Amino acid sequence: MTRPETTSKSAALYERALRTLPGGVSRNTVLRTPHPLYADHAFGCRVTDIEGQEFLDFSNNMASLVHGHAHPEVVAAVTEQLHRGTAFTLATEVEVEYAEFLCARCPSFEKLRFVNSGTEAVMGMMKAARAFTGRPKIAKAEGAYHGTYDYAEVSQMADPERWGSEDRPSSVPVVHGTPDKALSDVVVFPYNDIDRALALLDANKDELAAVLLDPMSHRVGLMKVDPDFLRALREWTEANGALLLFDEVVTFRSEVGGAQSWYDAKPDLTAVGKAIGGGFPVGALAGRADIMDVMNPLADRVLFPHSGTFSANPVTMVAGLTAMRLFDEAAVARLNALTERCMRGLEAEIERTGIAACVTGGGSMFRVHFKAEAPRNYRETYASAEENRMVKRQLDHMFDAGFMMINTCAGTLSTPMTETEVDAFVAAMGEGFAKL
Repeated sequence: MTRPETTSKSAALYERALRTLPGGVSRNTVLRTPHPLYADHAFGCRVTDIEGQEFLDFSNNMASLVHGHAHPEVVAAVTEQLHRGTAFTLATEVEVEYAEFLCARCPSFEKLRFVNSGTEAVMGMMKAARAFTGRPKIAKAEGAYHGTYDYAEVSQMADPERWGSEDRPSSVPVVHGTPDKALSDVVVFPYNDIDRALALLDANKDELAAVLLDPMSHRVGLMKVDPDFLRALREWTEANGALLLFDEVVTFRSEVGGAQSWYDAKPDLTAVGKAIGGGFPVGALAGRADIMDVMNPLADRVLFPHSGTFSANPVTMVAGLTAMRLFDEAAVARLNALTERCMRGLEAEIERTGIAACVTGGGSMFRVHFKAEAPRNYRETYASAEENRMVKRQLDHMFDAGFMMINTCAGTLSTPMTETEVDAFVAAMGEGFAKL
């Protein structure tokens, strides 16, 4: 590793970080060359780093901040709760109130359990599916990110050398040393390919507990799942005694009732997180009451004992409930309309500059691919070395221009934004396209 020059506060801080943190960071997504940027403070849609540089935030902590930073009502609610206590070995009224609120917000939510992260929510959902069906295997779309649980992360970083044939994609580990048993218990299918997916499901139908799907997976390409494909998976699970699981940790911000509102086919269980925490760590799994009751500690036989020291932490519950009350139907519609303006603006800049690129997304999220046509699955999304270089150059250009993005050249919007911020972002992206 090249050692950064200690000519700035950030470089000096990174030198310190390298001594105690692997790679100098606690999350790989913040790592940049020659060193990360370090936040000092933020308000609304603007972040200021420790060097005094201000950025318009189109990352929003990986889509988790629907109201941007330090929303006054969220800050006030959290401050009040801090004076009352931060964690108890007692239940709280606000966890009941928030569970009622979320269940009323999404028709497929009959019962709900709070946890501490999206990873934990997906893990709990998969374990609940196994407990309910008595079966071991999970099927998931190739390339989809579902957190860091051994079974959930299979093939989320598959590459051409390892991913196998389209008819039978390989179960590719992310972490060295992942047990072969974990890999063999995950059936990987191509996204938006009905015939190939159903053939793979049929070959494992007696062992499959569930089919896990993100309705607009960022890693797959941030394109909406095809309605016919989703309907085929829903019909298959119903016919074969398996469950349909939705990962809406990211996409629940897309509509009042989540991205599942776009479709007729409803999941049996859903994992949510990010936006529902109001800026604090959170996760939840929700769905059919009979399935959720595998976690019921009052049952004669508890199939899935479940607990967690910080689950339904009252600070998170207060922040999340305040934030999601503010993120009502009008706020969602306004933010989605701004995102549509952003995407159409980006398409116009792509056409103006003549660059080979396209835009995918929906709700309040978008992604730019340096490909002439929009991909439909992970293998089409997979970036060549040249495309990766273009992404890096575009991101560097945008940082220099004062805009933060997700490192796949994706972005999310927040409610403090207006047409002014969106149009400035589009113009800066156009300048970057022209340079490329």
